[in-house]
Amino acid sequence: MDIIERIKRKTVEIINEDELIERLHSGKELRIKLGADPTAPDLHLGHYIVLRKLKDFQETGHRVVFIIGDFTALIGDPSGRSKVRPPLTKEEIQNNARTYFDQVFEILDRDKTEVHFNSEWLSKITFEEWFRICSNFTIARILERDDFLNRFENDTPIYFHEFFYPIMQAYDSVAIRADIELGGTDQKFNLLMGRRLLEINGMPPQIAMTMPLLRGIDGEQKMSKSLDNYVSITESPDSMYGKIMSIPDDLISEYFFLVLDYDEECTKEIEETMKTGKENPMKLKMKLAREIVSLFHSQEDALSAEERFVRIFSRRETPAEAIEINASQFISNGIVNLTQLIVSNKILNTNSEVKRLIQQGAIKLNGEKIDSLKVKMKDGDILRVGKKQFFKIRIQS
Repeated sequence: MDIIERIKRKTVEIINEDELIERLHSGKELRIKLGADPTAPDLHLGHYIVLRKLKDFQETGHRVVFIIGDFTALIGDPSGRSKVRPPLTKEEIQNNARTYFDQVFEILDRDKTEVHFNSEWLSKITFEEWFRICSNFTIARILERDDFLNRFENDTPIYFHEFFYPIMQAYDSVAIRADIELGGTDQKFNLLMGRRLLEINGMPPQIAMTMPLLRGIDGEQKMSKSLDNYVSITESPDSMYGKIMSIPDDLISEYFFLVLDYDEECTKEIEETMKTGKENPMKLKMKLAREIVSLFHSQEDALSAEERFVRIFSRRETPAEAIEINASQFISNGIVNLTQLIVSNKILNTNSEVKRLIQQGAIKLNGEKIDSLKVKMKDGDILRVGKKQFFKIRIQS
């Protein structure tokens, strides 16, 4: 496969493809931009699809510029949203952002990557400069976005600060002199804004490359941290395996294609075998879960996670050996802070996930449903989280 085909592979749209080919043939080291707002502490499988494309660029001689949107996260990207995002505090943003550094280098080459916080430049812009930048765009142009237009037509509030988001993301491209920007298909408008603002500032317009969106484990909306339907790339093997096993059957071929990078012919065969009944979807899902866990952990981890899953769920057995977790630092007078215990041990990723599962009756202690975030525990208790995970509580005296 030549360089052009490798770069184009599995992209949805390239604006402008002729420009891309010209720049790839120029011999120049290109600056490839990707931005991510730290709205939750972990990167997920949806991010991985784009990060893998960045890796393609690095392996063909180009530099990745990864922007952590600590400043834009104060607004929150309205892309694909039917309502305003809840604001995050600076402390929440900083805590989430710290995890991105280590995670992104699990995939990207550190020596060929620049990492920036966009507060480096956005926090220094004066009102006078901001007025000049914003004067290049009209409200009518901003309202061309489907999400804004739908909210406007449905009389759903659009707050003025949300209009600034695509302009701020565009300015990121100017600040780092981007040659190419990658994003999901829902980011097309923002990517084109960056293309326009570079041109206005006398620089070559960036090439916009959109990547397919991965649906979350609910099988409905795109994988999203704020929707709690995601699989973190740092989750434990058991949690990752269990979450993949929970996806609807119609996601199986999509995950093989997008996450595991199977080609179209292979994924079509997978779909055909399920339609004709030649292959049990459960077996395909187990293969999928095993390969995804192997991708981020090891083959041994994947096989161990599968063995535990089969023993606990397929055979309806109680685990012979639940995973031990130390609750000592989260206990006071015999009462354990459940959200801290679960999130700190990466059993679930967010406090909201913990609360949601409690409301659903899906967290149990010694077989009894838990209905509070603070729970009395003792050494040796068995904590069950969802249908997939069992933990033995250890409390050091």
